[in-house]
Amino acid sequence: MSAIHRLNLCALDGSELALDQFANKVLLIVNVASQCGFTPQYEGLQALQDSYAKHGFSVLGVPCNQFGQQEPAGADEIAQFCKEHYSVTFPMTEKLLVNEPNCHPLYRLLAGEGAEFPGEIAWNFEKFLLDGQGAVIGRYASRTTPDDPVLLSAIESALGL
Repeated sequence: MSAIHRLNLCALDGSELALDQFANKVLLIVNVASQCGFTPQYEGLQALQDSYAKHGFSVLGVPCNQFGQQEPAGADEIAQFCKEHYSVTFPMTEKLLVNEPNCHPLYRLLAGEGAEFPGEIAWNFEKFLLDGQGAVIGRYASRTTPDDPVLLSAIESALGL
């Protein structure tokens, strides 16, 4: 089992979110925010979830308030916003720090020293694509929309479609 799959996080609803549930699934991890110019990407992320979940894929939303204070809300407000505006059904974590100092261990694995695609997260809605073994196989900037052909091709390739 990969280091990422050994992590246990807290879900947005306060329950435990064990990442081993994503073993053998392709996973797109995205740091999200409700008051960002990229927030409409939630719609596309949900479309990816709807299209590819049956093939062993999931989006994992990671709320973060480190960029322009664009996610100031509490967990209940974030969940309500995502449900009401974008009908989000994919898993969401509690708010995490994605950059140092004190970034969450998940982001140390995704982007820290020794990572496949190291470097600080630049802004909200940066995306990491992981294969079923938990290896990071792609990193995509915030401007890369969920329907970008390069991202879709990478997802489909990882799923063997």
